[in-house]
Amino acid sequence: MITITSYPVAVIMCIITMICWGSWGNTQKLASKEWKFQLFYWDYALGILIFSLLMAFTMGSMGDSGRAFIEDIAQGNLDLVGSAILGGVVFNIANILLVIAIDIAGLAVAFPIGVGLALVIGVIQNYQPGQCDPMMLGLGVGLIVLAIVLNALAFAMKGGGESGARVAKGIVISILAGSLMGLFYSFVSAAMSSVNSENGVVVLEAGKMTSYTVMVLFAVGIFLSNFVFNTLIMRFPVEGEKVPFLDYFKKGTPFLHLVGILGGSIWCLGTSLNFLSATLAGVSLSWGLGQGATMVSAFWGVFIWKEFKGAGTKVNALITLMFIFFIAGLGILIASK
Repeated sequence: MITITSYPVAVIMCIITMICWGSWGNTQKLASKEWKFQLFYWDYALGILIFSLLMAFTMGSMGDSGRAFIEDIAQGNLDLVGSAILGGVVFNIANILLVIAIDIAGLAVAFPIGVGLALVIGVIQNYQPGQCDPMMLGLGVGLIVLAIVLNALAFAMKGGGESGARVAKGIVISILAGSLMGLFYSFVSAAMSSVNSENGVVVLEAGKMTSYTVMVLFAVGIFLSNFVFNTLIMRFPVEGEKVPFLDYFKKGTPFLHLVGILGGSIWCLGTSLNFLSATLAGVSLSWGLGQGATMVSAFWGVFIWKEFKGAGTKVNALITLMFIFFIAGLGILIASK
């Protein structure tokens, strides 16, 4: 298996994570022009599972150090296997809510509120003394919280024809998604082995598993729970009419299926690298850095999808301040190690 031993490399991986996590939503925006997000989500979950297996049988099995994927999963404690799968289930509930929020409120709103809130909860819940400076960690998180508030204010001021009820619905669903998303990482970290090096030999904890194996189990939890949660959303949508399952086969073109699988693969790449960096940088820090995805997604929403076009000077000023506080907060998080 391939491991990392350098903190700067771990930071680079977290930067790749934030780009991936902040960019996969573009595939949903692209696909939503032609079919419902519930149908897109089947391919998205499939893409996560396929890419996690690809990572496990390549990076997770290459070289002579550590344990290869098959060997690693065979020695895994059953309770910890269940914990990793449960993490996928919890994440999937949160992510489906986030996808609904994107559909209602757009990338520039759903991500900063939902994922930003998940950042705060995840950092606090997974913090371990000695991993980083708590004062700097708190300051960095505080600046990001302020950026989230500014983004919500900008959305509320933007208007753009949405009813007050629709604005409130988008924000509330984003908050629910973020609250749940901040909890899943604790199930994952419980199952993941720390990576130590003794005389150049990689040493793993018995019963716990590598980040690659945990990612596959996590993806299994997402994929299997999708048959419950996504099916419910298809039958009882938050907005619009019911979505017949047969539409997946009737309306799905090869292009649309590939877009969904690509979205899942992009997200899985970011998550796999985040899990890997957590073995060195610590869960709290790697999770916090990865949530720079909020800034990346806001960039896409503001500059590419033009979700705030014509919103006015005051709204643009709030969006600018949001980016400044996010960048400052992330910089402080990096320096806190």
